[in-house]
Amino acid sequence: MLTLHKDWKAGKEFSILILRLVAGFVVLYGHGFGKLSTIFTGQEIKFFDPIGIGANLSFYLAAFAEGICAILLMLGLFTRYAAIVLAINFLVIFRVHFKDGYEALELISLYLFTYIAIVFAGGGKYSLDNLLFNKTR
Repeated sequence: MLTLHKDWKAGKEFSILILRLVAGFVVLYGHGFGKLSTIFTGQEIKFFDPIGIGANLSFYLAAFAEGICAILLMLGLFTRYAAIVLAINFLVIFRVHFKDGYEALELISLYLFTYIAIVFAGGGKYSLDNLLFNKTR
């Protein structure tokens, strides 16, 4: 137990990888796939207009965040930008469900603050960002 401090850096990098993979997958699987398939199959879009830009545009933005940005997050490509888009998406969702009380906001808050944490942490060592853009390797 006293030697754990030697492995903290590796543990931190692995933790960021796990966080990115899980945070990207759960939103992609639970929300993004459905929205993207609606777009690609040409189904009628039935969505609400939470910020006054129109239901269709709201749907496309949500599909981009929960589909494309979730994939980017899992790959660790443009990680901070993808996490910012996802955080904004969940801020809108938080605003929409604010009146619904704690139970509705609990999971939304976990998503929101996970994406905010990823904005600060970045993609980490095990990411395409690090592979492609890290000049100190």
